[in-house]
Amino acid sequence: MKTPPGASSRTKCSRELRSFCAFSCPRAKQPTCTAWFPQQENPSENGPQMPGRGSPAASTMQVLLLTSAEDLDCTPGFQQKVFHINQPAEFIEDQSILNLTFSDCKGNDKLRYEVSSPYFKVNSDGGLVALRNITAVGKTLFVHARTPHAEDMAELVIVGGKDIQGSLQDIFKFARTSPVPRQKRSIVVSPILIPENQRQPFPRDVGKVVDSDRPERSKFRLTGKGVDQEPKGIFRINENTGSVSVTRTLDREVIAVYQLFVETTDVNGKTLEGPVPLEVIVIDQNDNRPIFREGPYVGHVMEGSPTGTTVMRMTAFDADDPATDNALLRYNIRQQTPDKPSPNMFYIDPEKGDIVTVVSPALLDRETLENPKYELIIEAQDMAGLDVGLTGTATATIMIDDKNDHSPKFTKKEFQATVKEGAVGVIVNLTVEDKDDPTTGAWRAAYTIINGNPGQSFEIHTNPQTNEGMLSVVKPLDYEISAFHTLLIKVENEDPLVPDVSYGPSSTATVHITVLDVNEGPVFYPDPMMVTRQEDISVGSVLLTVNATDPDSLQHQTIRYSVYKDPAGWLNINPINGTVDTTAVLDRESPFVDNSVYTALFLAIDSGNPPATGTGTLLITLEDVNDNAPFIYPTVAEVCDDAKNLSVVILGASDKDLHPNTDPFKFEIHKQAVPDKVWKISKINNTHALVSLLQNLNKANYNLPIMVTDSGKPPMTNITDLRVQVCSCRNSKVDCNTAGALRFNLPSLLLLSLFSLACL
Repeated sequence: MKTPPGASSRTKCSRELRSFCAFSCPRAKQPTCTAWFPQQENPSENGPQMPGRGSPAASTMQVLLLTSAEDLDCTPGFQQKVFHINQPAEFIEDQSILNLTFSDCKGNDKLRYEVSSPYFKVNSDGGLVALRNITAVGKTLFVHARTPHAEDMAELVIVGGKDIQGSLQDIFKFARTSPVPRQKRSIVVSPILIPENQRQPFPRDVGKVVDSDRPERSKFRLTGKGVDQEPKGIFRINENTGSVSVTRTLDREVIAVYQLFVETTDVNGKTLEGPVPLEVIVIDQNDNRPIFREGPYVGHVMEGSPTGTTVMRMTAFDADDPATDNALLRYNIRQQTPDKPSPNMFYIDPEKGDIVTVVSPALLDRETLENPKYELIIEAQDMAGLDVGLTGTATATIMIDDKNDHSPKFTKKEFQATVKEGAVGVIVNLTVEDKDDPTTGAWRAAYTIINGNPGQSFEIHTNPQTNEGMLSVVKPLDYEISAFHTLLIKVENEDPLVPDVSYGPSSTATVHITVLDVNEGPVFYPDPMMVTRQEDISVGSVLLTVNATDPDSLQHQTIRYSVYKDPAGWLNINPINGTVDTTAVLDRESPFVDNSVYTALFLAIDSGNPPATGTGTLLITLEDVNDNAPFIYPTVAEVCDDAKNLSVVILGASDKDLHPNTDPFKFEIHKQAVPDKVWKISKINNTHALVSLLQNLNKANYNLPIMVTDSGKPPMTNITDLRVQVCSCRNSKVDCNTAGALRFNLPSLLLLSLFSLACL
């Protein structure tokens, strides 16, 4: 290796430097470190200074060159993997920092360099320079070189550098600014750094494991997630040489770090040493655009808000490494629609994503804006906003919300309305103007009648579509009492006004209402009219004289009467004086009577033009008299000719009249001759009796006259024939079909004989 110009002669490494060399150059069985340092006027008596221990000028860089004693033939990759420099006061734009030497052993065709920090670049001659003056870049920089035939990674450790966001040191979880003590073991393993998204060809070597004391015929074995655990087969190791290779493209956003283990085994697979951890770190590339995942984004700001009011926050997500500039986002507003009254109504904090107002409160007047809705195209760019960064966009919608800074005003001071007496409903719509947002309580009106409504005859409600006040008559007005009404009405908003706005004279209005006289129909008094009469009063009896008056007291009109509804046709009314009398017998048991009350309607018609009509109701309560005889049920019964139980039937009795003209009922067998006494009737209770035989009868049909009498005064009696069928009952079968002709009792036979003789 050539000695850099101005460097001192070859110096043997210190103990701690050797330890670092063993860490960085694991392929050398007996690693030798060679260090060159810039000439100093007063070198230390203890030999060369380690990085960071002297006080060089800001423009002087101390560089350690770490080499191996073997592999002097062409090996693809960086000829030097690790560099150490002191943190200067400032990196100067375009000033060379150091030279990198990379070779793919095939001419370096299409060689490209990538630097982990966007503030640096590598020129085509391998010189690392800053793109601008910068003071702090972190503790570590990585340079990735690539050709179609090879690629490699070099590390630049900045001694005295400070951690900043975007430093890759946090990814790798170790620092090489201080010696790394080596454990007493023969397997030497260094972390392997692999950029994501590598291209073909695969497999490719990415590192090597060294075992300086490995017995002959022993083998290396690699295990862990990515080897023999899912995802399997990503990494493998040459069991003889210890070379570690990757078989496919890696994606840091899927797995950022692989924790593998290396061990040596004998020919039988028995572990000789290990397992020793091997960390494979996937170096991030800027391969993910920022995305806005939480949309839609809608913000609200009150009109008249002071400059600098925060509206909303936009937050984008970048899947790249958050510890690098690949995920360091900056925000800006690409477009504002509409662009009036100012094209820059809002500002976005480039780092936080907070959108704030930047115009004066006067320009945030919703009533003067062309459109109270603004749409902003927000762009998020990684790489801290540099031009090389990837971008993503989203739309932010900002609504200028209304506040109640305009009071409602009537369109005129006085409104006129007319209404016919006796009518109800809306008589006039009161119109108002309000400049506030029609969808808010700052626009919606609330009306109140503050004077002129002592009888509560009027009400006012808001039309929700038009915001008009609908004034209604809810209690009919009487022209004869008052022909004119004057109301004072005020209007307010549902929401309170802002402190510097108040309701003025335009928020009240007067309504003049004229009541029109109409010909009103006569009114019966009382209504309904009620009388009580017995149901058997004679035809032509006077029930009452109706009374109807005309409310049009200022008009002199006559009234005539007529029957309007008389369902049973029982009544008549004198058209002049209103006397009501009967034209038929009243019957309480009639189907036209409901619960002893008969209802009839009468008309009173005045002489107006056109005539007006009033309706009156007459309710006649009918008192019961004993005018209905009772009746029995049932009227047919059956009994077996050989029955042991001689009971025939239980009879019941009913009466249409009311108590006391009904039960208790008296049951009797009408005119039963003594020789023919084979029937018996016995009382069970006030309404039922039992009919039974005194002996069995032959199969036949018999008519038995039953007499039932009610308890009225005077009582009423009814005789009904009970038909009794005496049937043949054999083998659980009842046969009544051959009962034969009717059989009569003895008196009936005697009467029939006498009738026959008379006819001879």
